[in-house]
Formats: sequence, structure tokens, C-alpha cells
Amino acid sequence: MTIGQADGGIATAPASAAARRRITVRGVVQGVGFRPFVHTLATELGLTGHVTNTGEGVVAEVEGALAALDVFGRRIGAEAPPLAVVESVEAEDVAVTGDAAFRILPSRGDGLSRTLVSPDAATCDACLAELTDPADRRHRHPFLTCTHCGPRFTIVTGVPYDRALTTMDGFPMCPRCAREYADPADRRFHAQPLSCHECGPRLRLLTADPADRTRPPRPEPGPDPVAGTRRLLAQGAIVAVKGLGGYHLVCDASDDTAVTLLRRRKARGDKPFALMARHIADVEHLVHVRAEERALLSGPVRPIVLLRRRRDPAPAPDAPSLSGAVAPGSPDLGVMLPYTPLHHLLLGLPGDPPPLPAPLGRGDPHGPRLLVMTSGNVAGEPIVTDDEEAVRRLAHLADAWLTHDRPIRIPCDDSVVRISDGEPLFIRRSRGYAPLPVRLPVPVRPALAAGGDLKNVLCLAEGHHAWLSAHIGDMDDLATQLAFEEAEAHLETVTGVRPQLLAADRHPGYRSGQWAQRHTDGRPLVRVQHHHAHIASAMAEHGVPDGRPVIGVAFDGTGYGDDHAVWGGEILLADYDGYRRFGQLAYVPLPGGDTAVRRPYRMALAHLRAAGIDWAEDLPAVAACPPEERRLLARQLERHLNCVPTSSMGRLFDAVSSLAGICHHAGYEAQAAVALEAAALTAGEDHGPGYAFALRAAPTGATGADTVADPAPVLTAVVADLRAGTAPALIAARFHTAVADLVRRGCALARERAGLTTVALTGGVFANTLLAEAAARLLRQDGFTVLRHRRVPPNDGGLALGQIVVAARTAGAAAR
Repeated sequence: MTIGQADGGIATAPASAAARRRITVRGVVQGVGFRPFVHTLATELGLTGHVTNTGEGVVAEVEGALAALDVFGRRIGAEAPPLAVVESVEAEDVAVTGDAAFRILPSRGDGLSRTLVSPDAATCDACLAELTDPADRRHRHPFLTCTHCGPRFTIVTGVPYDRALTTMDGFPMCPRCAREYADPADRRFHAQPLSCHECGPRLRLLTADPADRTRPPRPEPGPDPVAGTRRLLAQGAIVAVKGLGGYHLVCDASDDTAVTLLRRRKARGDKPFALMARHIADVEHLVHVRAEERALLSGPVRPIVLLRRRRDPAPAPDAPSLSGAVAPGSPDLGVMLPYTPLHHLLLGLPGDPPPLPAPLGRGDPHGPRLLVMTSGNVAGEPIVTDDEEAVRRLAHLADAWLTHDRPIRIPCDDSVVRISDGEPLFIRRSRGYAPLPVRLPVPVRPALAAGGDLKNVLCLAEGHHAWLSAHIGDMDDLATQLAFEEAEAHLETVTGVRPQLLAADRHPGYRSGQWAQRHTDGRPLVRVQHHHAHIASAMAEHGVPDGRPVIGVAFDGTGYGDDHAVWGGEILLADYDGYRRFGQLAYVPLPGGDTAVRRPYRMALAHLRAAGIDWAEDLPAVAACPPEERRLLARQLERHLNCVPTSSMGRLFDAVSSLAGICHHAGYEAQAAVALEAAALTAGEDHGPGYAFALRAAPTGATGADTVADPAPVLTAVVADLRAGTAPALIAARFHTAVADLVRRGCALARERAGLTTVALTGGVFANTLLAEAAARLLRQDGFTVLRHRRVPPNDGGLALGQIVVAARTAGAAAR
């Protein structure tokens, strides 16, 4: 597809003339078959000349009739290969040289990179046909690829994109592969990851000693590591499988014992596992699959797609079963389809025999058709990519390792996406999307934004482009901090951006900010308020121009506020240059910081006390708090010990989840809020009137906000409903309605006082599609233009994009 066209474009000229033009194509144009495409196009039009990769992009010099040159200039962007993203096409006339033919020249590495490396792409249909064809020489080749699919970003070591600058450099091509690589008529013409059974890479299966896991694993005998792995999975084993961007921990998703064992070994709590299915048909009896979701599942990226579960799954003939331990209590299943040849082999090709005789398999007698595919890491650490490290760090998690000898240059977790209002909503933007750029509405000098400490993603930007890294993780672990440094260095390599400016969150304890402070090297560092960055991120991805403020509704779990409180329920009037805090959720004490996050009943009791509601034993949240802890908590709240004030909407969701008796302990981030949404989804549309927040003017100078939203009436109504025997699902639904109505009323007040008509909905709370869709619907009914995240996540995974735009504006203003 074409992002944009350079000003001036390509001139037209009389058809009778002959000339030569140099055409520079910028964008994702390396590693996607662009030079072979140019060769074919030039040959078809009878043009001579050459094409090469450079740090600037693809440069072609074409010579011939002017009419043919004009056609070439129009078609080079419009008909680019499937994985290409053409940003601009620029042409200039040069002297005729009289070339006799059209050639592909070796790449030039001159200058800084300005080309865009392609993300990794799922196996294309043509390669899949070869994989399953017994007559093809690449039948069952686990690393089969061509110019239209396969690894890119995760194997690139430098630019321009050539085999010598990828981790395929260590695999010399056999004569047949070399012929394909050099043949302009072949689909693998200049396909850098090109390989076959003879060239390598090669698989290896290692198994642990069950009696002593401290011993090195031993190579599993047998000619086919895939068949051995399928046998182990059918027997209930957990296998660490090396993929494109790191290791997965894999087991048969129909095997209760295996899934439960993986959950226990990984200390996963109730956090859902992702699934890989052979076909969409294998999960349709479990989830609803709309057309947009089907397109995502089967497209060239193949992310994990969050699909709503069916309330009463209808058993289908011969459909694979699913262990209840895969996603307990979750309203969604995270599903993806195979995106590498190895995945297709693991799930079985047509005609493959069962891996075990039916009586011996604990799961599906046909062999695993649904696999748990979760990141190969210890909780809190980045995904493992190195083979020796995988054996060492995953020894207590895996029974076997299916590995190979092609190195992974940079980690890249699976992306996680859901469809909301018919459009993609990213939960995690990583494999298949990184490092595609986001075009910026305002130019920025070369800059680096460090992101946040949760769901860390960093960002480099220059001019009108911002490149976000793959998902890195939570920065509370040394391994993640090292992965951050590696990701930053790699992104500089593939983008050519050399930052002159750094940006980070204002929180003084954030490790991402501390890293930025240590690495300033004389460069300015701009600290950006957390929720301002969220709002600027939504503005930037929607192309909001400079000087056009919006009403930003930023709801999340935590963010460092200007008054040193924990913000998270904010309405800001903001542009890229600054913001004013127009509205906020009323402050309540956050008792014990992270302890209150892990035990939502503590947050419920703090909110009850702030609302003047007694801690009566008949309330589920009160009953969930042990008596001794309750006494200590009361004393803590009375004396304001370790009780920073918070306006967090995320913490209010936690409180109501516990108050309604839905979730009292959170084993993973946002579990209580997710459970509250799940309950609300079961209530149906006829759940009666919602609750209502009280909106009041803030005391002058108290918080800097004009308006405060008081949740006390909501909590009072929840307690009344509980005592009237109202079902938790109805309470959950009414609470969601109340929050959506709060957004509507707060934005109406802001429009009345500031005259703004555009609203940006951002922050992790708006990953809740029930809330986000309801709020957006109400706002549109009131005539607002609503901006929701579509290209980066609303959570902290999109924070760096906003930081970089705000910092560039702040630094520019300071310089002026």
C-alpha cells in the first residue's frame, strides 16, 4: 500500500522523447521482493537500467521512451509487492547512459538508513502449498519462505537488507537455492531468508532428564524432531519451541493435566493462555468470529486475536475440546493461527497419522489441534531467544526443547489485538507490526522516548516518522532492562535515527526514566506527564495537527501526577504543547500501593471509608478482608500511613469488582477489572438504570482540576443493590453504564466551558471494549468527534509515541 507521495510526484513528458530517470522509493521496500518487482516491471515496459538497495530505500535508474517511464513511475507505487509499504516515490531526470539491459545491482550501505525494515510475515499460500506437496523439494521444510513471507525484523542485523546482514548469513545457499535466488522469474529472487532441507537451518529436539532437571537435556533420537515433538505433546509434555521472535511454551490445550501443570510451573495464577488453532473452524464452537476477526486471524500478520467466548459452547462433531484451565473466568479466548511452517507441522499436515495410538493420548486422539502457546519466559522476564539461555532459564518449566540453529536477532512477542467498533484495538503491538512507523502530524527532531515501566515499548522518531519497538515488558527486572538496551540499539540500526533529544515519564522511580537520565550524554531530557503522553499518543496516531486541542479522557491504573498523587481518572484539555486538568475522579487513599492492587478488597474498603459507608460484615469486600488485616487497614487509613492519594479509575474498577463479590485477589494485572467486565457481559442489555457519579466544582487550588467526579453515590447504590439481592452481573453492568455516562457528562461540561468538540479516549481502562464502545457511542450521539486508539495500544504500550511528540514540542519551544 502507499502511505504518501512526495510533493511534485513524477512529471509527464511527450511520449516520443527518450530519457533516463532516477527514482527513489522510500518506505518498507527491502526484504519484500521490491527489487525483483522493479526488474519485472522495467522489463515488461522495455526499459533498461538498474535497481539497488541503499540506506535511503530502493533506487532505480530507468531509461527508455518517456511514455514508458511515465507508466513505470505510476505503477511502481500502485502495484508494489504485498508486504511493501510505499511511503514516497521521487523522480529526477539524469543523463542517458545507453544501458543494454536492466540489472539488479548489489546493495549499497552508504549513509544512514532511511528505509523501513519489514515486519515478520506469516507463511504465504504459495509456500504453504509447497510445504504440503510431497513432490516439492521443500515438502515439510520447517523454514520455508519466499519474498512474500517469513522472518524479516527478527533476523535483521543491519541495513540495507541483504542476506549478509541477517542471521541467515551463516547458511550458505546450495546450488539449487542459489539459482532460484538469481532468477528474476522465480518467486525467491533475492529472498534473503531463502533455504531448503539441504541449506538449513535445522531442527533439534532435546529432552530433560525427569529424574534430575539440573542435568543438560539430551538430544532425542529419531530422524524427525517434529514427529518427536508431536508425540511428546500428545503424551502431556510441555515443550519449549523456538519461533520467529523467541521461545513459546507449548502444550496440548485439550489436556487438563498438561495445561494445569504449565500454569503451576509458570506461576501463572488465572491469567489466560493464548491458543494456536489449525483452522478457524477448530474454535468456532467456542467463540464468536466476526468477519473482521476472521480477516485478522488469516491475514499476513496473524496476531493473537481476542474473541468473545460463547456463553453456551455448542459441541460440534469432531471438534477439538478445550481444557477449562486455559482461560478460567475470562470473557475472551486469545486465538491465533499458524504463522510459520513449523507451526503447521506441529499441528499436523493433511494425512499426518496421529502421533500416538488413540488409547495412549491424553488429549485429542487425532493429535493436538489446539495448542497453548505462551511466551517462553519466567514471569516478569522478557521472552527467551538464545538457545543456551532457553535450556538454562526454562529448565523448571519445560520437559523438552524444539530448537534450531538460526539465531534470533531481536525478541518479538506475539501481537495481541481485538476488534472494537469494527476496527483493530491493540493490546500489544509487536510481531507483524514492529517496526512499521506511525506517521506524525508534526515534524520532530531525532528523538528517543523511553516509554513507561509497564508494557514497555520505546520509540525513535525523526521528521514525520515514529518507529515503535516490539513489546519489551515490565521494567522491574534486570533482564528486561537489558532487553530494553538491546531493542534501542537495534532500532537505531534499522532506522538510522541518532537521537538528539530524549523523553521519559515524570515518575522519579521509573526505571525507563532512570535509563534515559543515565544516557543523556549531554542531550536534553524532557519529562512528560503520563496522561498527557497518553492523550498526545491518541492525537498523533489520528493526525491531529499542531495547535488543535482536544478533550482527553485518560483512565488507567496509575500515573505520576503534578501534585505527586497517583492520577488515573483524568479529563485534560490538551494539545501537544501542554494541558490543563479539567476534571478528575475524587481522591481516595491507596493503602499499601501494590498491595492494594493485588488485593482489590483493600481498595474497596478505602473507597467505602471515603464515601462514609460502614465496613459491614454483609458486604463481600469487607468479609474478604481478614479481621486482623481490617483492623490494621483502618489504622493505616486513619493515620494516612503509606496512603498516597489516587484518582485512578482502574483502582475504582478493582474496588467495585471486590465490592460486588466478583474478584477479591488479583493474580495478574487488571484481573479484577477484567472479571467485572466479564460479569457485565452476561447481564444483557436490559440491566435497568445505571448508577451516577456526582459532579462538583473542585475547591479552589485543591487539585488543579475544575471538576471532581465523586463516586460516593455509585458506591452507595452498589451497596443498596447488594443488600437487595441484585445479581453481581447486574451491578457490574450498571457500573459500566455509570462510567460511560460520566465520560459523556464530563466532556459536555468541557465543551461548554472550553468550546472543544474532539474527545480522545485513552489509557488502559479503555482496553475494556464494553466501556469504550458505550462511551464512544454516547459521545457521538452528542456530536463529538471521538478518537480511539487504532495503531498503538491505549495502555502504556502506546505511551512512548505521545512522549516523543510532546517532548519535541517542548524542546522546540525552549529553543525558541
